[in-house]
Amino acid sequence: MSYELVVIGGGRMGSALVEGLLKANWCDPAALAVVESAAEQRASLQSRFDAVSVVASLELDHVGPGTGVVLCVKPDHAEGAARLAAACGATRLLSVVAGLSTQRIEAVFNSPVAVVRSMPNTPVLIRQGVSAIAGGSHVTSADLDWAESILGAVGTVVRVTERNLDAVTGLSGSGPAYFFLAVEAMIEAGVHQGLSREVSRQLVVGTFAGSAALLVESGESPEELRAQVTSPGGTTAAGLRMLEGRAVRAAYLEAVAAAAERSRQLGR
Repeated sequence: MSYELVVIGGGRMGSALVEGLLKANWCDPAALAVVESAAEQRASLQSRFDAVSVVASLELDHVGPGTGVVLCVKPDHAEGAARLAAACGATRLLSVVAGLSTQRIEAVFNSPVAVVRSMPNTPVLIRQGVSAIAGGSHVTSADLDWAESILGAVGTVVRVTERNLDAVTGLSGSGPAYFFLAVEAMIEAGVHQGLSREVSRQLVVGTFAGSAALLVESGESPEELRAQVTSPGGTTAAGLRMLEGRAVRAAYLEAVAAAAERSRQLGR
């Protein structure tokens, strides 16, 4: 039987997408299939999503005229998976594979195919991710709407041109790692000041979570909120002066630039 949507790859990202789609009632669970080659992972997925078809390989009868395909595999397996989707007749494909251009995916198809490339980040695992999408040569606004509806089930979606996806990768794709590093450093700072590690962790994690919520819900800019916390000559001003003196702001600029450049290299 053919499906409305086939997700190729049932790893962390693929399974997070499936879970989000099911919770959002994106389609009938019976119209959704996951292709996963690893037997142990297939069994885990089938147990987790009992109404969804979990198969070992993509077959011709899985793809009908209206079937969409999500490419959610590791970069070194991506072109082979896209080639299989092409052989089965897919005409619309959403790729969440880092560094793989729409042009390279289109090249494995013998006829025009609507390819949407995206860059989600790991908070999609809790349906709070942010993803950017860009369309290939044959994509219509309806194709972009379709891709946005899928990724919108696990967070927010922005539309960019493909040439900006490397910057997106360096900023929001890698962004959670920058955040976690800052959390690690601040927990360690609390320990150095005499707090227990557990107390320091609670303070830091709660501070970051509350500050992020305040930024989202207040509608104020980060500059405005920072100024509200910073009294002239006070403790926060002293801490910020040290951070600026150590060029923390410049380090973030350079980190995003380095990650974006590495994304460009991987895509060549």
